[in-house]
Amino acid sequence: MTKQILMVLTSHDELGNTGQKTGFWVEEFAAPYYAFIDAGVEVTLATPKGGQAPIDPTSTLEDFQTAATDRYDADSEAQAKIANTLILASVNEADFDAVFYPGGHGPLWDLTDNTDSITLIENFLKAGKAVATVCHASAALLNVKQASGDFAVKGKAVTGFTNSEEEAVQLTEVVPFLVEDELIKRGGEYQKAQDWHAFAIQDGLIITGQNPASSALAAEKLLTHLSA
Repeated sequence: MTKQILMVLTSHDELGNTGQKTGFWVEEFAAPYYAFIDAGVEVTLATPKGGQAPIDPTSTLEDFQTAATDRYDADSEAQAKIANTLILASVNEADFDAVFYPGGHGPLWDLTDNTDSITLIENFLKAGKAVATVCHASAALLNVKQASGDFAVKGKAVTGFTNSEEEAVQLTEVVPFLVEDELIKRGGEYQKAQDWHAFAIQDGLIITGQNPASSALAAEKLLTHLSA
């Protein structure tokens, strides 16, 4: 049976009150997406609003291009999937083997408190299925709870975009909260590597990556989990 992975992206494209655009970070989608399809996995994309998932324009700058983003730029099929994502409320955990959340700043606004996303992740965890997030998308885990009522990240080794990385991109005062601080507040055993270094960690069914450089590593951990 072909494995099925759901990738959940943001629909949010406004960077706070700056007048600038945000969305998902291309590399954080592209590297995992190609890792999955190259492994023979079928990938379905969803966003809170459905349709076009907004791309963070900063992630298209030359400094942030990788082999995976180059491949995406030449891949009309992948681009069509990004333009026609399913509405998050319409997808069901039962149809998938795992879920992966790419980052970018967008998820801070529309995936942290999104009840469809929270319920979806809770259902994946209840069903014994892995949930992976990278960078700012670790925010999607913040309000997910266990059956006991405790936060899902409580006592779990987790990571996500660091406070110092947010400071480095000069958005500490723009974002609604800092991922590192909020994971710690909910009892997560927050871990990190040096800024901008690849770092991903798995604790049970929860896999998290620190930053864009960690997206491929988080995807690899998810694939390893699925093949175990």
